[in-house]
Amino acid sequence: MSELKKEFAQLISHQLKDVPGTEDIEKLIEIPKHSVQGDIAFPCFTLAKTLKKAPQLIASELASKISSPLFEKVEAQGPYMNGFYKREMVSKEIVTDILEQGSHYGSAKQGSGEHITIDLSSPNIAKPFSMGHLRSAVIGNAIANITEKCGYKPVRINHIGDWGTQFGKLIVAYKRWGSEDTVKENPIKELLSLYVKFHKEAETQPALEDEARYWFKKLEEKDEEATALWKWFREESLKEFSKIYSLLDIEFDSYNGEAFYNDKMENTVTLLKEKGLLTESDGAEVVRLDEFNLPPCLIKKSDGATIYATRDLTAALYRQETYHFAKNLYVVGHEQSLHFQQIILVLKKMGYQWAEEMIHIPFGFILKDGKKMSTRKGKVVLLEEVIQEAITLARQNIELKNPGLSNKEKVAEQIGVGSIIFHDLKNERLNNIEFSLKDMLKFEGETGLYVQYAHARACSILRKAGNVSCINTGLEDDYSWELVKTLMEFPRVIQKSLRLYEPSQIAKYLIDVAQEFNAFYSHIRVLEEDETLASRVSLVNAVTIVLKEGLRLLGIKAPDEM
Repeated sequence: MSELKKEFAQLISHQLKDVPGTEDIEKLIEIPKHSVQGDIAFPCFTLAKTLKKAPQLIASELASKISSPLFEKVEAQGPYMNGFYKREMVSKEIVTDILEQGSHYGSAKQGSGEHITIDLSSPNIAKPFSMGHLRSAVIGNAIANITEKCGYKPVRINHIGDWGTQFGKLIVAYKRWGSEDTVKENPIKELLSLYVKFHKEAETQPALEDEARYWFKKLEEKDEEATALWKWFREESLKEFSKIYSLLDIEFDSYNGEAFYNDKMENTVTLLKEKGLLTESDGAEVVRLDEFNLPPCLIKKSDGATIYATRDLTAALYRQETYHFAKNLYVVGHEQSLHFQQIILVLKKMGYQWAEEMIHIPFGFILKDGKKMSTRKGKVVLLEEVIQEAITLARQNIELKNPGLSNKEKVAEQIGVGSIIFHDLKNERLNNIEFSLKDMLKFEGETGLYVQYAHARACSILRKAGNVSCINTGLEDDYSWELVKTLMEFPRVIQKSLRLYEPSQIAKYLIDVAQEFNAFYSHIRVLEEDETLASRVSLVNAVTIVLKEGLRLLGIKAPDEM
């Protein structure tokens, strides 16, 4: 589509070569919503002042002068000049292009192999992997896939929450109410139970908070007992997390979490001192951000303990030194927006130009009954349980509709996991999502299953077609043309999703492709033996390529049979 758009812009520019202020014609070109308005349009409003003519007259005059083998006709409709492509020729070109490029269709090279570090998932140790943790993992993974598609080298970093005052709380809770055997039997469930109990008891016994701070300080000082408990909590948690990542098919390049930076933070504090940025405030050390109308960034508490900001500054310095990133992305909930604003501004005050390329990619909450899920109050829905239930429902659906399917278990997993990921990614990331198993696992409507099924149906048509040896000559009927025009949009949608860091652009686009394909399939006899059989089969093949690659970018598998 971008090449066709360029060509249309050049035709217009040629007619307006002596008119000042017409350098950016391509940016003004639109794609009409309705086919009766053509396939491409140029609004003439901006030329009215320069040419001292009504936009309708400009459109009419331009349309009469433009001629190209690409277009069946070019006509004025009010203030718009609309172009109608020669369907047969253009559809042949587009479909051939998709078939030749295969899974590389829509790829770009603007990244030039530069690294993009992506901080994603990053759950807290000793807490269960809940539905609330799903968003960062699947949004971050999709963004990593999209950056790779556009020529970058993504570095997926799972910045594990394996340090902080919560470990002081957990150690206190374990020492007071825990049992080694119970924890060993069901680590995450028991550790969560202890964490929730701590917060409940602390409401009536505030001294527990002081005790927790004391134990965390001991942990920072490498106390033997505290360190042994911390290591044990961490190992058990990572074992549980790996099960989830395996089901989601998400891999990481680094698990360097908060604890990894323990021996590196003093250098950061020294750097801040050397640059004259540290000031004292109520016994704590801070970097003031008054000039940005923001509260100070806390670097060290009054008791000398470091906090998240110190670690994230240190992590940013380490990532730049290690990967020389073109961009450093943080896929973290929107409640952390102030924190990342402060981190980026502190690095800029330190004189690091690359801080401009640090970007916080926020997202909304997954809600339960309209409220945010909270680990402290035990109000969580465990992701592993949801995934297993989704797989079970998918398995039941297969038994009902296609009991003879081979690889039933594998396909059920692809459908179940795909349904959960798609349910998240079809929503714009800043929106909150109400948790609903019922909606998530619907097998009709705007769901992952709907897209997967369209792909499987297209694959089935290709199997029935066998080896069609005729030549792809293009198609001109309405249903084929609407489908071709939708497939044409894939490269543009990928670019837009990268620019906005918004995987939902691709998810919504895949729904459009599936809908157009189903309309085509319902109205056109695809396998009828006639002179356009090869063109129809080629179009179906192009559909499988775009659906499979689009789902892959979202982190979802596309079964060939369902």
